[in-house]
Amino acid sequence: MLQLNIKNETDTLKAVILGTAESCGPTPKAEDAYDPKSLEHILAGTYPLEKDMVKEMDAFEKVLKKYNVQVFRPKVLKDCNQIFSRDIAFVIDDFLFKANILPDREEEFLAIQHILEEIQPHKIIHLPEAAHIEGGDVMPWNDYIFIGTYTAENYSHHITARTNSIAVEHIRSLFPTKIIKSFELRKSTNAKENALHLDCCFQPIGKGKAILHKNGFLIEEEYDWLVNFFGKDNIFEIDSDEMYQMFSNVFSISPEVIVSEQNFTRLNNWLRANKFTVEEIPYAEIAKQEGLLRCSTMPLIRQ
Repeated sequence: MLQLNIKNETDTLKAVILGTAESCGPTPKAEDAYDPKSLEHILAGTYPLEKDMVKEMDAFEKVLKKYNVQVFRPKVLKDCNQIFSRDIAFVIDDFLFKANILPDREEEFLAIQHILEEIQPHKIIHLPEAAHIEGGDVMPWNDYIFIGTYTAENYSHHITARTNSIAVEHIRSLFPTKIIKSFELRKSTNAKENALHLDCCFQPIGKGKAILHKNGFLIEEEYDWLVNFFGKDNIFEIDSDEMYQMFSNVFSISPEVIVSEQNFTRLNNWLRANKFTVEEIPYAEIAKQEGLLRCSTMPLIRQ
């Protein structure tokens, strides 16, 4: 059986679910786009091709295996986009939560059933239907759980609003000894202003550092709280174009090793200057769907 263990975003990774781009289906129609960035590329005729995304995910898997990570993959569903495994589930401590995702993505969760069978059933949590949440909004950070949310009255009209206050309260009730810190995210039909998930504008990395984008937060005091928490000198601040490219959606294999997109030159140079090992891979095609490296992974065990 798998002994789940996720305390934070950076401990040494031992086991992970990596999504798949195989049989991801034809280019969606504009009216079926889940996010403004995908819509942009659908309309421009630049939506990514399956063969290119498969290549990118293979490069990611190769790096994970280089560091002796046990990599699980979903069962491939015909004509189904299964790249973003972080959307369908997430782990906090030794519990796996089924994300309450967009209804027509339910079959993606069923495609990891063979992995769930390796987990004790009482360690798999199904939140109430009214508690909307996705893994991109959830970041365990030792004594804290950081959660991105959107609580405005027009929540139900925003397809980019993925985590609500009901879900935040449920997580709070399940982890009474942890500090649950929620952050109101900016939702927009403009891809350069839309923080689809918390990991689109913030991510803690090793050595007490973090990547952050101020405009992703609706409430300046909440952004300031993160700056104070990590310390101004420990923050790599990204601009709106870098958020659009998904600079904050890199992935930590350990406190010292980070997988990053090969075109993130400014970030990658900063990481190396701060003594991180940077594993650069191509991931720019997958990025066209407003998701990147963290979105594609669902860590099960870190030590």
